[in-house]
Amino acid sequence: MSALSPAVVAAIDDLELSARRIVEGLRTGAHRSPFHGFTSEFRQHRPYRAGDDLKHLDWKLFGRSDRLYSRQFRETTNVSIMLVLDTSASMGFPQGPEQPSKLRYAVVVAAALAHLAITQGHAVGLMTTAAQSGAMLKARGGRPHLRSLLAALDGVTAAGRWDGARALSLGAQLLRRRGLMIVLSDFYDDEDAVQRELRHVAQHGHDVIAMQLLSAEERSLTGRASVEFEDLETGERRMADIHAIGPAYEQAVSDFVQRLHRSAIHAGVDHLLVPTEQPPETVLRDFLRRRSLAGASTGPRGVGRR
Repeated sequence: MSALSPAVVAAIDDLELSARRIVEGLRTGAHRSPFHGFTSEFRQHRPYRAGDDLKHLDWKLFGRSDRLYSRQFRETTNVSIMLVLDTSASMGFPQGPEQPSKLRYAVVVAAALAHLAITQGHAVGLMTTAAQSGAMLKARGGRPHLRSLLAALDGVTAAGRWDGARALSLGAQLLRRRGLMIVLSDFYDDEDAVQRELRHVAQHGHDVIAMQLLSAEERSLTGRASVEFEDLETGERRMADIHAIGPAYEQAVSDFVQRLHRSAIHAGVDHLLVPTEQPPETVLRDFLRRRSLAGASTGPRGVGRR
């Protein structure tokens, strides 16, 4: 079964059907779950024994007691996952029947991730722009919760600005223990504040993934020479010659993506550029393979990671 194109996926009105079709296409059932082993909970201290992994030594306790103790962890069998979704006006681009908007693409990806995670026994929550103007669901498991989450995703619209830092903070508060936060956004809004909050969430022990969605039209300007551009969040309009500004524009977009990538790497956050012209299944397959390999090679995320 070939991967469904973005336009076909967006045209399917039933979000649960879209998510199920994508998950079936991933064929991950026989493989190690990409969500297992990302979190561990501290259980107790015990005296250090020769051969113990030095990364588990509690140096603060050593400073107080002058004795070596190892920290012991209990690996969780399930993971709490928080989906943080940007619903700002810029996510409503592109507007047309040929391909889905970034928001609709993000909704489909989020729905597929939720479907996959919940059917594997994990808990999934949702945070959109802010508590007072969007969805705010605690991470839970089970089919009834999946239906509620899909209904909330299906009802989001692109409007206004994204208070990304607040959305990330609220999303982290809904994770009762160390968990996995997946942020789906173009990351246009308040770049510095959002990057600071991504770093803050990661420093609190959560595994954070920044999925940056950009369309082909945003990454490279094409078309006739003179075009009127409109800022979807402010309504400001401006005429420009694509031939004149094209090279500088593309360099600015590349610099923007690289800034986010470097900041994410420095903060211990995974950054993934998502071209929305690619089939969601293709993007998710690469993403899940990468996560599974990371989990297999590094062990439980969060243990001695930061």
